[in-house]
Amino acid sequence: MPGGSRPTSRHRAGDGSATLRGRAFKSGPWCADDVRVSENPLLSVIPFLHALSSTGGSDLHVKVGSAPRLRIDGRLRKLQVRNLLPADTRHMVTEVLPADLVESFAETHEADFAFSLAGVGRFRVNAFQARGTCGIVFRRVASGTSTLVELGIPEIVGELALEPTGLVLITGPTGSGKSTTLASMVDLINTTREVNIVTIEDPIEFLHQDKKAMVSQREIGQDTADFMTALRAAMRQDPDVILVGEMRDTETVRAAIAAAETGHLVMSTLHTSDASESINRIVDFFPPYEQKQVRIALAQSLRGIVSQRLVRKADGNGRQAVVEVMVNTGRTAEAILEPGDAPPMVDLIRDGGYYKMQTFDQHLLALIRDGAVTFDDACAVASNPQDLTVELRAVGLIA
Repeated sequence: MPGGSRPTSRHRAGDGSATLRGRAFKSGPWCADDVRVSENPLLSVIPFLHALSSTGGSDLHVKVGSAPRLRIDGRLRKLQVRNLLPADTRHMVTEVLPADLVESFAETHEADFAFSLAGVGRFRVNAFQARGTCGIVFRRVASGTSTLVELGIPEIVGELALEPTGLVLITGPTGSGKSTTLASMVDLINTTREVNIVTIEDPIEFLHQDKKAMVSQREIGQDTADFMTALRAAMRQDPDVILVGEMRDTETVRAAIAAAETGHLVMSTLHTSDASESINRIVDFFPPYEQKQVRIALAQSLRGIVSQRLVRKADGNGRQAVVEVMVNTGRTAEAILEPGDAPPMVDLIRDGGYYKMQTFDQHLLALIRDGAVTFDDACAVASNPQDLTVELRAVGLIA
């Protein structure tokens, strides 16, 4: 296991803070386990973060009663160390928890923050309590940003990023690469356009330096109270592009749509599986008497929806993004306005090749054809494995 190193970000644990944090946690039921420390020296989380970085894993999971595990290419792999004690995980929390979150963590038993480790990388962190003991999950954030081409993202996504106004959504389940794609879109704008970009994130994951554009990054809890407050303030900061890390509530969605309607490019994420579900989710944020107006606003302001899943590469070296792309055209706008009177959105996407639209299964077929992914792995993430199999047979890729 690689050796330890001191954290160097503004979120690092300060000297002498363990005593303070010990007092903050003293109401927890794990305090009795401190007597085990002399028999089992406390484990530090720092070597595990080295291991996460060196293996190219995406996540580190730390919990009591189990050895730490790394998620590598989608699978959890157990590290060869002893099972963790309550005192171990409590100590790991004190190593990384920002000083300004100590009291709130003691009260709410959960915290989200970013953590940087010199020479290792930057991580998105969630600390929590489970059955009276501490647990932590670290998500590794790649240093720097990759281009959309390097990520294997279709060209049309870059075109959506360079739209002058409107709403662009990146959707998918947790861990599907939404933040990575958004960061690459911001970098593309930053590289090619002389504009003002304001990002509102929880927490900040990818750091952007000014290129052609100016980029101001604001972190929830550190620089602003919440998404809604920051989004309102952003409208007074002369923005051209606004990135909202996640649309979580009605007021944030309302403000994001309003910003898109008034001449700004707004990019954000949703935890939805595809374009159709994304539209329904946005509409469902609002009471029934507002939903018709929301559909009208979406039909006018939406530029596109990019939905992502990850699949293992055929060579075993990492994972590949599988992408559904919906571009808002006259026909898709009609489907947003009157979903009952229009063809299903997935059919419009499937037939929208002229506008560079594609479904998940169309992208998977191309990846299988190019040898990038295997048939079995593709079927595991396909929207309709049976239809995909039929299409592959029709083009002679499988018997």
